[in-house]
Amino acid sequence: MEHAAHAHHHEGHAHHHAPATTWSMAAQATLHCLTGCAIGEVLGMVIGTAFGWGNLPTMILAIVLAFFFGYSLTLRGVLKAGVDFGTAFKVALAADTLSIAVMELIDNGVILVWPSAMDATLSDALFWISLVISLVIAFVVTTPVNKWTISRGKGHAVVHQYHH
Repeated sequence: MEHAAHAHHHEGHAHHHAPATTWSMAAQATLHCLTGCAIGEVLGMVIGTAFGWGNLPTMILAIVLAFFFGYSLTLRGVLKAGVDFGTAFKVALAADTLSIAVMELIDNGVILVWPSAMDATLSDALFWISLVISLVIAFVVTTPVNKWTISRGKGHAVVHQYHH
């Protein structure tokens, strides 16, 4: 089934049609995004907490690092395909910006409204429970967004042409 969707994707380029988009494709793109976001979120929170920073600077660092790691994972894959850095960077921006932005908005929004989550420290179960649940909710909300962008030939559909 994956090969059929992939073959249809290439066929779609020849006829200028959007690729057939499955929920599996959207979930894979979202999981890829979630990986980079989770690395950045956790690292940002660990650094901010370790330095005794307040909530706002810690959250800003976590968001910046989520974008950095989200883009980096895509960059790595596209660069492996032999694409120059400038092109790979543009592909990463096009593929991931909306996905990461939605994921970060949902993830951080859940943490902000969760009672006491912003005050939890790394040694508190609440810190880890609220983080995991916020990322799961962000995944559930972002997957349909990615399905929509891929079906329009945008988002992670841009990256798929470099995965042969």
